[in-house]
Amino acid sequence: MSTTDVYDEAVASLAAREYETAGDQYARAGWQILAEPRPERDPFVADSKGWVGKGLGHLVTSALCYRVAGNAMRATDRATEARAVATDFRAVLDHPAQQACLLELVADAHTAGDLGETADTYAEAVEAYREAGRATEDPQFRSTTPLFQAATTVLQQVARSTANGEIPITWDDLHGGDPSSPGQFLAHRAKLKRQRFPTLVESAVDDGYLAAPRGTTEYNNATYTCPACDATDVNWVGDSVLCMRCSTPMES
Repeated sequence: MSTTDVYDEAVASLAAREYETAGDQYARAGWQILAEPRPERDPFVADSKGWVGKGLGHLVTSALCYRVAGNAMRATDRATEARAVATDFRAVLDHPAQQACLLELVADAHTAGDLGETADTYAEAVEAYREAGRATEDPQFRSTTPLFQAATTVLQQVARSTANGEIPITWDDLHGGDPSSPGQFLAHRAKLKRQRFPTLVESAVDDGYLAAPRGTTEYNNATYTCPACDATDVNWVGDSVLCMRCSTPMES
């Protein structure tokens, strides 16, 4: 089964509120990407975009799914795995900004799996980003690569779980508005996460609800209606057609 198929199953499991199954599928997708980030690309060869990041992001999301499902042991195990893999890849991805982003993903794993020392781990990432600013000429390019996107997607997914399906954390919230100071620009997201991500995760765990990631959306669609909340705002993600508000499969 392809990575795309497994990811689609993970999204469908989220829509069905089958969070432990979603955790399994996110883990499978993560392992597949880590084994072969791109066709014929060796994961242990440095690349400027950090394609392995997508796999790491899926492992972190897997841990979060287990937390929401109430399976703290599996969440801890998956988060520990994500932390180990992210740490290992700091020997592969050699740009200082990438190495800082991997530290941020380590902190994400701590948060998702409730491993503790979250604030200190994000503080390490903030300091690493500030140092990396000296070697970073285009922080906006870095922030749009797969590695950095992986560190953004899980935050936005959790945030929309508590925001009626909207994305309450914008680009400017994540990065600030001054790319001319690369270190501060890149460090801003880790600082924001240190303040907000643990609370967002705890809210998702307490509510027992994790929204599907946001894909292509349309407000007031005339074809679809949500059977759970009657919304007509649609989220096309994976191969699912979901309610943008509550991630329930839509009916036409």
